[in-house]
Amino acid sequence: MLIIRSVISFVLIFCLLMAQSVPACAESKPTVSAEACVLLCEDGSALFEKNADRRCLIASTTKLMTALVCLENDELDGTVTARKRHCEVEGSSMYLRPGERYSVRELLLGLLLASGNDAALALAEHTAGSEEAFASLMNAKVWELGLSNTHFENPHGLDAKNHYSSARDLARLMLYCMENPAFRELAGTKAANVKGLTLLNHNKLLTLCPGCVGGKTGYTGAAGRCLVSCCERDGLRLVCVTLSAPDDWNDHMRLYDWAFDRYALHDLSAELSFAVPLVSGSRASLKAAPAGGSRAVLRRGDRTELLVELPRFVFAPVSAGESAGTLTLLRDERVVYRCPLVFAEEAELADAY
Repeated sequence: MLIIRSVISFVLIFCLLMAQSVPACAESKPTVSAEACVLLCEDGSALFEKNADRRCLIASTTKLMTALVCLENDELDGTVTARKRHCEVEGSSMYLRPGERYSVRELLLGLLLASGNDAALALAEHTAGSEEAFASLMNAKVWELGLSNTHFENPHGLDAKNHYSSARDLARLMLYCMENPAFRELAGTKAANVKGLTLLNHNKLLTLCPGCVGGKTGYTGAAGRCLVSCCERDGLRLVCVTLSAPDDWNDHMRLYDWAFDRYALHDLSAELSFAVPLVSGSRASLKAAPAGGSRAVLRRGDRTELLVELPRFVFAPVSAGESAGTLTLLRDERVVYRCPLVFAEEAELADAY
């Protein structure tokens, strides 16, 4: 394998970047009111963290997992009859009426917009038969996603001894949830009418924060103010989580403004390509490029080292998408991104004469 190693200015490697340094205001990290906080990129890397792995009470941010489990196990047009016991659960409510039939979608709106504990209990019993069985489904998903600092005892988030998560786990959960189109649509809904009642989304960031596309609020006296949000600007998706944060709205907006000023998303498959000499083929060389979907979040203004591993030449025939090598980006001798290189076109054997 031929290793091409060159140190080139970040703005020269990625021609789509503006040739300017990071604004001075973005050089220092913001301060936050939260006891625990994290800001994650779509690839799961942390841009900012504070006690991110501390196990905390999480209040109604629990309902992210409740919604996810329901969406993966129920039909949105399925029907659920509200029971008296659903309506008697303490805390926030979407005001279910006993004996009334609701669709799963209506209950999910009540869950995510109004943070209805009544909706959480009704959905849990509909999905799994009991609150306890539903909690088992939630914890099975915890295991599947590898959330090592999370455990659920109920679907609504009322305080319980063994009911907890961390800022990082909640952010990873939110990133996963946002890949579900139905969740994304529901969590981004600002208002909805259910059985004549108008439900307003408690997530003020949908209005206050440019690019906010979803989230979930939470509060109990013991947990304090909890907030999970997702924001997208210029194609870059970030998730922020604050736990026990008196000034949560401003914490999130301050972190998003700081991060979007400092970092940019790059589709490497569109921005970088390399030529590999072709032997016995119908052309002189083949184009190799990062595999489709290779997206890297990189800091503006940095000098980045590019390490390319490619063969000295390749024999025809070659299929499009065939492995070609590896691309590695380093900053300060540390790997910040690595992805496979593949041939972007096919090549047949040249006609023999």
